[in-house]
Amino acid sequence: AVATIFTCAVFATATGIVGAVVTLMGLLAFPQMIKGGYDVRVGAGAITAGGCLGILIPPSVMLIVYGATAGVSVVQLYAGALFPGLMLAALYIVYIVILAKIKPNLMPPLSAEGRFVALPPLTERVSKAVSNTALPALLRALKGQRNLDVPAGYLLRQLGVTLLPLVVFMLFTGLGWHLNTKPVEVQAVAAAGALGEPGGGDTSTVSEGGLPEPPQEGLPEPAPSGGVQEPSGVAGEAASKTTSEAATEAASAAETAMAGVQEPLAAATNAGPAAERTTATRGFWIGAGVGTLALIGFYALLSFQRLEIFKMLLASFFPLVVLILAVLGSIVMGLATPTEAAAVGALGGFLLAVAYRQFNLTMLKESVFLTAKTSAMVCWLFVGSAIFSAAFALLGGQELVENWVMSMNLTKTEFLILSQAIIFILGWPLEWTEIIVIFMPIFIPLLDNFGVDPLFFGLLVALNLQTAFLSPPVAMAAFYLKGVSPPHVTLNQIFAGMLPFMGIQIIAIVLLYQFPAIGLWLPTVLYR
Repeated sequence: AVATIFTCAVFATATGIVGAVVTLMGLLAFPQMIKGGYDVRVGAGAITAGGCLGILIPPSVMLIVYGATAGVSVVQLYAGALFPGLMLAALYIVYIVILAKIKPNLMPPLSAEGRFVALPPLTERVSKAVSNTALPALLRALKGQRNLDVPAGYLLRQLGVTLLPLVVFMLFTGLGWHLNTKPVEVQAVAAAGALGEPGGGDTSTVSEGGLPEPPQEGLPEPAPSGGVQEPSGVAGEAASKTTSEAATEAASAAETAMAGVQEPLAAATNAGPAAERTTATRGFWIGAGVGTLALIGFYALLSFQRLEIFKMLLASFFPLVVLILAVLGSIVMGLATPTEAAAVGALGGFLLAVAYRQFNLTMLKESVFLTAKTSAMVCWLFVGSAIFSAAFALLGGQELVENWVMSMNLTKTEFLILSQAIIFILGWPLEWTEIIVIFMPIFIPLLDNFGVDPLFFGLLVALNLQTAFLSPPVAMAAFYLKGVSPPHVTLNQIFAGMLPFMGIQIIAIVLLYQFPAIGLWLPTVLYR
């Protein structure tokens, strides 16, 4: 069940369509759960709740529609919804683990046969002759007599796969150290600006608002032509000198008058062109230490059976994760627009299909058709939302609702509770599309009156609308799962399994309201 939630969260970042994820996991995971003795309600709840993460975790079609309706940046919505989506998935996993500990009969552990992983003959030979711990066994086998009759190339390939996490960790640690200790190139300019120097490099004058102006005796006064003039008392002497000599004497006089600030000024202006790297922060060393301990624990527990599972993940799971991180990372970090990132995702999907030898013209035709269908659906939702909100406002409906709400003298918290309660109730008979298109144009104009950030309100709504797919009678996730379930699984069992996860969604909404930084921290860091 935990693996199901985790897989659903990963697929949620690959597609924003709930039906696809629920159907896929209903075909892959649900039969295995039933075969393993799982309670039907637990398995159905895990699949339907995990599948609904697709409308919250980016890229989400619902966030696009809300962003167009509320006038909020879709990129900021994507960044804001990332951590709430992961938080909700983590709450699901915590609930499943606690339930399995309290009532193990609902989720019996895997049998011995289910846990058995067959080893290749050559790997099994090394495991029996040396050790079942992968890393030390492979290193000792390379030193052994004729490599235990195992080809050296095979051992080196296995060792390369085994050391891959170490290589990735070293690369990321090196990149983190490089960024963490990067010299501040503008340190001299910033310090000089703080001292009041105009331009940060010219020390002949001190601007207003910076350091206090020294006494007038002996200080040169800037000439209109940009040169240097002596005070009137020594004008004759200055006239007989060259401009460079006058500048030298003026600088000496300024140094005498400003002796109290000579050292900080020199520190600000004498920064060399090749500045030294700064010292790594404590946070970097703590992160590196935790990562090192985790890596040591990983290799201490890495048996040959786990190595085979790791190789399966490398061939099936990690390419999809890399593709997802490339698409979402380019959007969130501002390297590409959502449209450009979608093109990157389409190219990556094409390359993966070719690599797995699954690409054909039928698949290409179906992908293009589904893309056009989804795009047309979203565009018509925009059209419908704009027409409805315009007609509703012209007929006076918006003013009527606003006057009614304002007459109740609600506080900000009371308004948010009322609005989320209405959306929660609407999620039972309606889908998220109707709620966003019809009711968001009513709520959005009221946000300014209560000082509610539309971005934060959108995150609360996105969490709340998880119930639109889980609450009967129009719980589409239940019908998706019923369509691919064995005949003995009833809708009532699926509905019963979804109810605890609806309660978890309410807890997630409360946590997000109490700790808004869960959703607002990442957009604030990246875009504000």
